[in-house]
Amino acid sequence: MTRPKRNHPDEIVIGLVSISDRASSGVYEDKGLPALQAWLGSALISPWRVEKRLIADKQALISATLIELVDTIGCDLVLTTGGTGPSRRDVTPEATLAVATREMPGFGEQMRQISLNFVPTAILSRQVAVIRQTADHAALIINLPGQPKSIQETLEGLRDETGAVKAPGIFAAVPYCIDLIGGPYVTTNEQVVPAFRPKQARRAPSA
Repeated sequence: MTRPKRNHPDEIVIGLVSISDRASSGVYEDKGLPALQAWLGSALISPWRVEKRLIADKQALISATLIELVDTIGCDLVLTTGGTGPSRRDVTPEATLAVATREMPGFGEQMRQISLNFVPTAILSRQVAVIRQTADHAALIINLPGQPKSIQETLEGLRDETGAVKAPGIFAAVPYCIDLIGGPYVTTNEQVVPAFRPKQARRAPSA
């Protein structure tokens, strides 16, 4: 399968998927995709580009979109927003698990832990994260909350009044996960979210 070429060896290709019946039908403006793209712009230092999709809450459509982004487009990371609650229309986790090779439960656990600092109903969220692997490619897929503020909090984490990290954001673990599945070397703005890698996995700084 021929996928679009990267513009740089370290360019990460990121799929952004906003899942909402009303936004996808034009009833109101989608806020998830702009929030995600703006946050990535502040957090990433290494090259990146995005593929965006705005779709309805339909399980088969969500699964097909994830497969297209990973298998055809060649995304290394896919971030979804919306459709992770307990209502009947919320089927994003099921659609994500349906395309998974393996689960990565720590991401969902940490997202709920962060959100519990604000609302007790965080335990109702059902976000999952998975790896989808084909014969020659692999990607990390993460379900994020639906609200821009919650998206930022779960990605960045929480800091106390002194600026010390109170709860690590999930994106701190994303670059090393991408390393482990064979993707590009991602670097971040440490003022937004410092990427964590074991010493032996870190590149020497450029001269």
